Amino acid sequence: MAHPVPFRVDAPDPAEVLRARLDAAPREHAAAVLAAYDLLQELHDRGILDLAKSGLTAGADLVETIIDSVNAPEPVRALRNLLFWRGVLGRIEPEWFQGIFQAIPDALAVATAQRNEPLSLWKIVRRALTRDSLRGLTAASDFLESFGRHLNSLEHTAEQGPREAAGASHK
Repeated sequence: MAHPVPFRVDAPDPAEVLRARLDAAPREHAAAVLAAYDLLQELHDRGILDLAKSGLTAGADLVETIIDSVNAPEPVRALRNLLFWRGVLGRIEPEWFQGIFQAIPDALAVATAQRNEPLSLWKIVRRALTRDSLRGLTAASDFLESFGRHLNSLEHTAEQGPREAAGASHK
């Protein structure tokens, strides 16, 4: 009777496989290894590695400090306000801001140049009645009217209470 021939395949030693890959790596990946060394040197020269090491070392304390400061109501309110202003500023044309911010130094220059001239009510009224002044006063009046309307609606909502206001908004 025939006896089976035992067939055994020895599994390669994982450490030996890794060692062989590591030995071949410099030949196969020489350009990438050199680029990585260059990158490491740049990070070291600029102090980024030291900064990263310090951040990792102080990691738990740093995270705890950040979380403590963010959990306060003021930062939450600040973030909400920032998001609100992002929406408001996104609806305003840049040219309008340009006009406002150019008017500030122009007005300061005029005021500084006329600092020594005597003030008179007639000069102020005459300047207030120019076309440009009236246009600015109209814009300011429109703003104040809209602001008052929104304040009135906020007061009305506060007087109704949260439940009544929510019901009124669905009508």
